[in-house]
Amino acid sequence: MTENPQDQPVEGRQTQQPGQPPPPPAPGPVYGQQVQAPVSPSDARMWAMFAHLGGILFYFVPSLVIYLIYKDRDPFVRSHALQALNFQIIATIAYAVSWVLTLVFIGVLTGLATFICVVVFSIIAGIAANKGQEYTYPYIPQMVT
Repeated sequence: MTENPQDQPVEGRQTQQPGQPPPPPAPGPVYGQQVQAPVSPSDARMWAMFAHLGGILFYFVPSLVIYLIYKDRDPFVRSHALQALNFQIIATIAYAVSWVLTLVFIGVLTGLATFICVVVFSIIAGIAANKGQEYTYPYIPQMVT
């Protein structure tokens, strides 16, 4: 009597009764969805720093883009990008108010004060992010969570 190798149970594979359909395959990524690699700690610190420093020249756009790209990949980058985004939204509102106030000249002073605050606090936050520390801007409400 010769044994058929297909009749022997293979270790790690479940045997099933004859006539039953095979089990469904394990689900993979959805079409168009990419499996994202985790972010290394040095890259996380770099992107968190860019989220803060990018707002000096480009308002809230860099922190928003970094938040949208890295929000599901690294909690450290997500936290810093959210802090930077909230700060830059408030700064953008302050710039808009300063622009309106230029009609009575005080807008030049408030715009300059806003720019100085943005530069100083963004650099402080960027340094903290590059060191791997958490940072929260003082007196800034959480508009985006």
